[in-house]
Amino acid sequence: MVEEAEHVATVLRSLQAATLRVAYLRQYLGDGCAPEVAQVFELLAAARVRAQEREVQLALVMLLASLCEDPALDRLAESAAALELNNLSRLLRRAPAVEPTPSLPPIPDYGAGRELSVGERKAMARRPSRAAFDKLLRDPHPLVIGQLLENPRLTEDDLVRLAARRPANVEAQRRIARTEWLCRPRIRMTLIHNPGTPLGIALPLVAVCTRPELEQLRTSSECPALVRQTAEEFLVLRSLPPPPEGD
Repeated sequence: MVEEAEHVATVLRSLQAATLRVAYLRQYLGDGCAPEVAQVFELLAAARVRAQEREVQLALVMLLASLCEDPALDRLAESAAALELNNLSRLLRRAPAVEPTPSLPPIPDYGAGRELSVGERKAMARRPSRAAFDKLLRDPHPLVIGQLLENPRLTEDDLVRLAARRPANVEAQRRIARTEWLCRPRIRMTLIHNPGTPLGIALPLVAVCTRPELEQLRTSSECPALVRQTAEEFLVLRSLPPPPEGD
């Protein structure tokens, strides 16, 4: 299984774009039933934070975050638990209780004297002026947010504002988790720090945090207890000596 994991890692390193690496892992995951896939993902999740493994780990956590509510991850988690794959199980933890879904915020006033239709708001999101970005970022409709995420004028600061919004727009966070924006540390940390972010998104992202970021999460009064616990566990793991070569 080590050879298979190294083959997967080699393929991932050969792909230039994060979206391609995530797409490759998604195809490799399949329906999540194969125990062999869980074993390979366990080895990828166990990789140290060496520079050459960074992109491999990031691709894995981006996949898990993007599929936070996909049944394939439930089956993957079952295999990980049955095989006692601790590294993978840590990334697939779920909340002990069902999280309530917050009500959607109201539609912003776009100054038209009436409530704009979804189609009109999507059209605005395709080519918005900078003045319209603030209102579009507060729009609760997933189709509007989805259109806005495809806009090349969208900036990292815009995404930080969207990811940090409270109460959280969970659908917007799910859509962010399916984009290449997760490559940005500020976006990841904003999502993790927001207490309204689904744990299926937040917990995998903890795996690629730096030590200072883990320290922040460990002592944060905003993060859920499971996020703080996971950050603490990664700090302990990072303090252990590396395994001998060949292990």
